[in-house]
Amino acid sequence: MSEKQDYIVVGLLGKTRGVDGDLWVTPLTDFPDRFLGLESIYVEVKNSWELMKIVSADLFSNRPVLRLKGLKNKEEATRFTNRRLAVLRSDVIGLPEDSYYVFDLIGMKVVDEATQETLGVIADVNSYPANDAYDVKLNDGTEKQLAAVEQYIKRVDLEKKEIGIDPAGLI
Repeated sequence: MSEKQDYIVVGLLGKTRGVDGDLWVTPLTDFPDRFLGLESIYVEVKNSWELMKIVSADLFSNRPVLRLKGLKNKEEATRFTNRRLAVLRSDVIGLPEDSYYVFDLIGMKVVDEATQETLGVIADVNSYPANDAYDVKLNDGTEKQLAAVEQYIKRVDLEKKEIGIDPAGLI
């Protein structure tokens, strides 16, 4: 699968709901209501992605429930539990200015904004109540965290896949 290039995972199919083939979705997105506007979605089937029509989509307690075409009852839907759901990268929801998707940040080159020295790459993003923090794998193989705050993040260039920082924020 070329998930990083083409497909963005937005959810995971869960247990069935009712007897008509509905499936709960565990959203892996900050926008659980995004499922309501979709006409189709990619479902992971045997290590590839299959485009499936969405017959209906609802939210219950802010959790999506989907009915996919071809799944007419609980037994048929049960075969689809624990499968990943994805959209094409071109179909992701736009973000406000100075907000970024985790999949865009991971792998970005981290540079000292003052000297332009490459320090390492973003290995992971952690979400905390106060702010996100980036796990930065430094050139020497060690890892440090960087608070994703304006004080330390000076520039994010998605085209260059580069983030300029104040290294004083690395802990």
